[in-house]
Amino acid sequence: MFKTLIFTATYNESENVKKLIPLINKSYKNADILIIDDNSPDGTANTIQNLSKKIKNIKLIRRDKKKGLDTAHKLAFKYAKLHKYDFFITMDADLSHQPKEIPKIIRLLKNSPFVIGSRYIKGGSCQMSLPRLMLSLVGNKIIKLVLGISCNEFTTSYRGFNLKLISKFDMKNIKSKGYSFFLETIFQINRYYEIKEIPIQFMNRVSGVSKIPKVEILRTLKNIFILKFFKN
Repeated sequence: MFKTLIFTATYNESENVKKLIPLINKSYKNADILIIDDNSPDGTANTIQNLSKKIKNIKLIRRDKKKGLDTAHKLAFKYAKLHKYDFFITMDADLSHQPKEIPKIIRLLKNSPFVIGSRYIKGGSCQMSLPRLMLSLVGNKIIKLVLGISCNEFTTSYRGFNLKLISKFDMKNIKSKGYSFFLETIFQINRYYEIKEIPIQFMNRVSGVSKIPKVEILRTLKNIFILKFFKN
């Protein structure tokens, strides 16, 4: 049995985590669930604490303020290594990522250092509105073209890491902030390891609102060219 940690970061996701955590356990029971909450005003952390009274595999880290997705993922990666997990799986908390894909990711991680769920390969799909879909699709194609990486998905957080096979990679070395963090993670992993893509169905969030600021688009474009010309 592989020791597995499934992680998600939360900020105002109280209604979604009520559904997400049971769905994770229904899909794969033999894992711990780590949630890092950035002091959500809607009481997400309290909701998780109440759930943990009945669901014993929940691990909660409460931070005192909103510190961002990149720092949450770095902290979770460090936690997974410190507690000697074999597999580390990351996903969004808004139900856009379907927990039923977790067993497939785990099967592939037995022989692969890194697995990413892709909306843009055969069998994948995306339910975003047409303007957001086109922006995401075109953006991922530009990233692939500029960086020359054989991958079709750079921005989703639905990912699996075999911590025993990916020893040359550490999230603490990723410098990009915000959502560009996910892009640079792929860039750095590609230096040493094969990237395994699996098709996923990306759903619209169920409750709450998207937290991606419009300035993130410009920041991502800037970071693509920094990676291309200054980090090779």
